[in-house]
Amino acid sequence: MRIHLSRPHLSGHEMLSVSDAFASNFIAPVGPQIDQFEAEVQEYLGSELHCVCLSSGSASLHIALRLAGVGPGDEVWVSSMTFAGGVFPVNYLGAKPRFFDLSTKSWTIETTRVADELTKAAKHNRLPKAIVPTDLYGQSVDLDSLESVAAQYDVPLIVDSAESLGATYKNGRKAGSGGDASILSFNGNKIITTSGGGMLVTRHRNWAEEARFLATQARDPAPHYEHSTYGYNYRLSNVCAAIGLAQMKVLDSRVTRRREIFSRYRDALTIPGITFMPEPAGFRSTRWLTAMTIDPSEIGVGREDVRRMLLENEIESRPLWKPMHMQPLYAGSPYHGEGVDEMLFSQGLCLPSGSDMTDGEQDEVIGRIRRFLKK
Repeated sequence: MRIHLSRPHLSGHEMLSVSDAFASNFIAPVGPQIDQFEAEVQEYLGSELHCVCLSSGSASLHIALRLAGVGPGDEVWVSSMTFAGGVFPVNYLGAKPRFFDLSTKSWTIETTRVADELTKAAKHNRLPKAIVPTDLYGQSVDLDSLESVAAQYDVPLIVDSAESLGATYKNGRKAGSGGDASILSFNGNKIITTSGGGMLVTRHRNWAEEARFLATQARDPAPHYEHSTYGYNYRLSNVCAAIGLAQMKVLDSRVTRRREIFSRYRDALTIPGITFMPEPAGFRSTRWLTAMTIDPSEIGVGREDVRRMLLENEIESRPLWKPMHMQPLYAGSPYHGEGVDEMLFSQGLCLPSGSDMTDGEQDEVIGRIRRFLKK
């Protein structure tokens, strides 16, 4: 049987929650389950926040960027090592990305470099319209540093927390609560899922109200269809929100299980040449995916050798995100860094990490890697 990288893991409560949605006949985009789902995520992240259910994490980022005032020709500063959906909305608005490298201490955006470049940009009157750092593989970015420097230069901060719901930052602050807005994803491979979907989380009530308006085709209040601006069909289905309600019941236990899986991998694969994603003091990652690097100069084999071996044995693994500044689409785009993200891509591998993974399945993955490396 195939061992998957990270597949949906149901809680057992989904059918009852979805049945409630069907019984109420709210199967169209808006309904009571959406309201309740937004309220539960708000309670989890912080009562001062406002949550808006949307059709995907990318849709959430698209609207957040528009609310931040991003438009044609503007610059948006982005973590280079991220999923494409965390950058494409910049293009939707006709803006241009400027990419930033990672810190070796956290594998998230290097905040000192961002601060230095903001200082230079301010001198030349070319400040970005927004900054979008990524909580990589379930680990929060350095919120304190980023929020401080963004506020200093009055640049909106939109945190891509698609992979980190359930993680905590210093003093127990929840990932997904940072910046002017944060982006969540409930795609099928995430910690919890609504089958597909996302959420915009913001400290600004007016942003939340405008997001709801834009996400439902920007229909003005009138008995007929009246439009003073363009909008999108981006609202989450009420039925999907019902699934999310059931998943919220197990969010913390899912994070605990993924962290256990990470710890077992790390303990069993403490081998010269293998390095696991670090976790800075005070941070608590979801360990959405167990991410490691394989140094061929020490081990004698590379990332692709291990990945192909696992694939031949029906075990799914995946390279770390290919940095966006290395993608053909963004060839020639500005990049600030020393190639930490390039090294992580060339050597990095994500191992099967789903919360429904059994110890036996994990033992098989570990055993095959250890035997392969001893050849």
